[in-house]
Amino acid sequence: MEGKTSLTVADAVDYKGFPADRSKTGGWVPAALILGIEICERLSTMGIAVNLVTYLGGTMHLPSSSSANVVTDFLGTSFLLCLLGGFLADAFLGRFKTIVIFAAIQTVGTGTLALSTKLPNLRPPPCHANEECKEANGIQMGILYLALYLIALGTGGLKSSVSGFGTDQFDEKNEEEKTQMAYFFNSLGTLTAVTVLVYIQDEVGRSLAYGICTISMFVAILVILSGTKRYRYKKSAGSPIVSIFQVLVAAVKKRDMTLPYDIGMYYESAPEGSRIHHTNQFRCLDKAAIVADNDFVKNGPGSATPNPWKLCTVTRVEEVKMMARLLPVWATTILFWTAYAQMITFSVEQASTMERSIGGFTIPAGSLTVFFVLAILLTCAVYDCVIIPFWKKWKGTPGFTDLQRMALGLILSTLGMAVAAVVEMKRLSVAKSVGGTPPGKSLPISVFMLIPQFFLVGAGEAFIYTGQLDFFITRSPKSMKTMSTGLFLTTLSLGFFMSSFLVSVVKKVTGSHGGEGWLADDIDHGRLDCFYGLLAILGVVNLVVYLVVAAWNKKDDKETEMVDVV
Repeated sequence: MEGKTSLTVADAVDYKGFPADRSKTGGWVPAALILGIEICERLSTMGIAVNLVTYLGGTMHLPSSSSANVVTDFLGTSFLLCLLGGFLADAFLGRFKTIVIFAAIQTVGTGTLALSTKLPNLRPPPCHANEECKEANGIQMGILYLALYLIALGTGGLKSSVSGFGTDQFDEKNEEEKTQMAYFFNSLGTLTAVTVLVYIQDEVGRSLAYGICTISMFVAILVILSGTKRYRYKKSAGSPIVSIFQVLVAAVKKRDMTLPYDIGMYYESAPEGSRIHHTNQFRCLDKAAIVADNDFVKNGPGSATPNPWKLCTVTRVEEVKMMARLLPVWATTILFWTAYAQMITFSVEQASTMERSIGGFTIPAGSLTVFFVLAILLTCAVYDCVIIPFWKKWKGTPGFTDLQRMALGLILSTLGMAVAAVVEMKRLSVAKSVGGTPPGKSLPISVFMLIPQFFLVGAGEAFIYTGQLDFFITRSPKSMKTMSTGLFLTTLSLGFFMSSFLVSVVKKVTGSHGGEGWLADDIDHGRLDCFYGLLAILGVVNLVVYLVVAAWNKKDDKETEMVDVV
């Protein structure tokens, strides 16, 4: 019996619902089939996002600030919908069905986008000399928005489940290998998107590029379906969002009750091995674990179970407290992604006005983000091969802590915005000296001056992304790992939305009294350097707040360790 048990994988079933056979399910091949779809997701989302601002301005004739906001709202919605995808996967569909359904939605979205860029009636007429450009009308923008938000919906559902389903194909002992594989596929898709796909968009045609995205995603769906019999499936444990609301509702209902002096009086029914020790933070939530009249529902003679909306275990309450302790760090990392948003909006617009020729080859403006991706890969390589071994010898720990990596990310992004402001001052001085960017030509200033800002923010992402992922996964309860990942992804979403909000406010405030303000319709007539400077100042303020929050978290860690010892 013991030998038979070892042939199966704990907590996993095959496609028929039987215990998963270790020799016939899971492993690298099924994981590759699953994560292959992540290449296509990255190809579509990043290939569209990094070059969308040039299409909105150059073809749809939207103002500079409006183009930037369309891009950031699209990306913000994509990451926000990860919460919806995660909820559906956890509560109803499971990860496999969620991936297939949302991949199909994204395929429809990219197909619609390919169609909208192909048909002349779905875009305004091109500009002619001495004529005012006609902005895209409501129907044309409506079709474009439909395509983008179908893609956003598909991205949200895919991103919430594809990496998790890939890691389900391995035992927990292979955590490091799973992470490395997912990162490799993610980076490969992004690199292809910002180089090959952007070049096709600019030099051959956007409809062809988006058609490639559509076909590749359709093929990826067929590929993932082909491995149905070889996957390991984890049963849905229900959505942790419901558990959180149960604690909150129970605590509110008992808000007038007095907390007991003896913590042993709180309700607890969780198995001994999975219990979480009581802590003194957020004590208002402890009221959800106070036993009161009518908290139990009778199931029959001598049998009763607690109503989860009236009475929760100490362990359930502590799980909610653990999630609450993540929120201060969550809030102070949002601004990084606001700085990141500028790399695929205004920085691309800057690149489109600058000299991008190398010999007879002209670099597409959107492909400048390749330096951003290379900075991420180079930083990760240096960190893994140099910093970690050095830190282990010097401090005895394997590299920087999650809080330290996030701090480095915030510092680098702030420096990136400061450098971007200086470079933009130089670009504006050149534009002023020649009377603006000539139609169809570029300013006599090299686009490679933008590399430092791409590199700094890219290096920052390498630190903050891994730091956030470690922080939210390791400091959340086991039953809420999926939700904590979704919480991490909302920092990206809110960062993009924050960018849209700041652009709108700055546009309104600085563009009053008849002037074009900092964010003019043509960036040569604005003061983008001031906007970058504003983000750098906000970055400094945010960093100070983060350091206070990080110190509080370190203190909280020590107090929690003392409670566990006791």
